[in-house]
Amino acid sequence: MKQILGFAAAGILAAGMALADGHMVWRSVDAQSSVAFGSVKGNETGEVHHFSGVSGSVSEAGDVSIMIDLTSVETNIDIRNERMAEHVFKGATTAELMGTVDMGAVSALAVGETMLTGFEGSLSLMGMQADVEAEMLVVRLAEDRVLVTTADFIMLSTADLGLDGGIDTLKDLAGLSGITRVTPVAVRMVFEH
Repeated sequence: MKQILGFAAAGILAAGMALADGHMVWRSVDAQSSVAFGSVKGNETGEVHHFSGVSGSVSEAGDVSIMIDLTSVETNIDIRNERMAEHVFKGATTAELMGTVDMGAVSALAVGETMLTGFEGSLSLMGMQADVEAEMLVVRLAEDRVLVTTADFIMLSTADLGLDGGIDTLKDLAGLSGITRVTPVAVRMVFEH
C-alpha cells in the first residue's frame, strides 16, 4: 500500500516522445511498454510496482499522448492493488500524459544508434495536473521500431497529484509509521509504425 505512484505514470509519459519519422504515426507496443514506480514504507522497506496497461502514440508533428490504465496497477499483493484503486485513485481508471517533442534528431537515427532527448509535458490524474520533465534514452531498434526509456528517475510528489489523502488511508490500513510522499518513476515504451 505504499505506492504513491505519483507515477510515473507520469513518467511514462515522457517515454513516447521521441519517435516520429516522416509522415507516420508511431504507436506503442503495449505488451512491451510499462511504467514502474517505487515506494518506501516505514523508512525501511522499499518496493517496486508497475502499471502494465500503458498505451500511446506520437504524431508526425511530435504530439505525444500516453494513457495509463490505473486498474492495471500491480503491487504484487492483491489486497494492496484493490486498496490503491479504491483509496488512492478513488475509482478513476486512467491518467494521461501529454506533451510535444522535436522529431528531427530522432528521424536521423540509424538502426542501432542511441540518443538522449528531453521531454516536457503534463500528467493529468483525477482532475489534477502536474508538470513532467525528463531525460529520455531513445534506441532505434529497427526502421519501424524504437525503444524509449527514462535515462534517470522521474521524481513525482503525491501532493502535486492530489494523492496524499489516499496515501494516508493506506498507511493507516496497513498500520505503518509512514509512506514516502515522493516516488521514483521509470518508463519503458516500445513504439512501431
